[in-house]
Amino acid sequence: MKKKQRESECSLKTVSLLSPLGTIQVSGCENGVHTVQILMDVAPAERGSEAPPSCAVNPAEMSPELQRCAEWLRAYFSDPQTTASLPLPAFHHPALQGDAFRSRVLQVLLKHVKSGETVSYKRLAEMAGNPRAARAVGGAMRRNPVPLLVPCHRVISSSGQSGPYMGGKGDHLKLWLLTHERQP
Repeated sequence: MKKKQRESECSLKTVSLLSPLGTIQVSGCENGVHTVQILMDVAPAERGSEAPPSCAVNPAEMSPELQRCAEWLRAYFSDPQTTASLPLPAFHHPALQGDAFRSRVLQVLLKHVKSGETVSYKRLAEMAGNPRAARAVGGAMRRNPVPLLVPCHRVISSSGQSGPYMGGKGDHLKLWLLTHERQP
């Protein structure tokens, strides 16, 4: 009920960005970003251009937080290392607030696993304070409302395998993102 009530108080806007991954939809309100969705309409190899995301919406029509998110995504696809010096947009999604384990996992991932790095589900569980909760970390990654911003693609299995992304449908995107971040 809280989520429905909170979102009903918001005036949600959605922005579509064209990126090397295909279309990315970002929704948010004046208070912050609610969701980031990778629509997987085009495979990275088929996109052809490595150009940073372009936005069809006039920036004046976007909230400051949606503008900040679009700028961050453009920088990420241009040169992922530059995002370390950019402010992230505010988040306005209940999964990213509070003290629940899921929220803590997402916050630890955001703060401690930088571009070009990876972390195992088990290690992330340890970092979030519950070394026996690797499966719960996987659940938090599956329900991450703002992928790319909170980099769930950087979480891999203990064996070093990349593991699933977007329910297994986006595994090729996860590999593309990890390779993109490791390029000089």
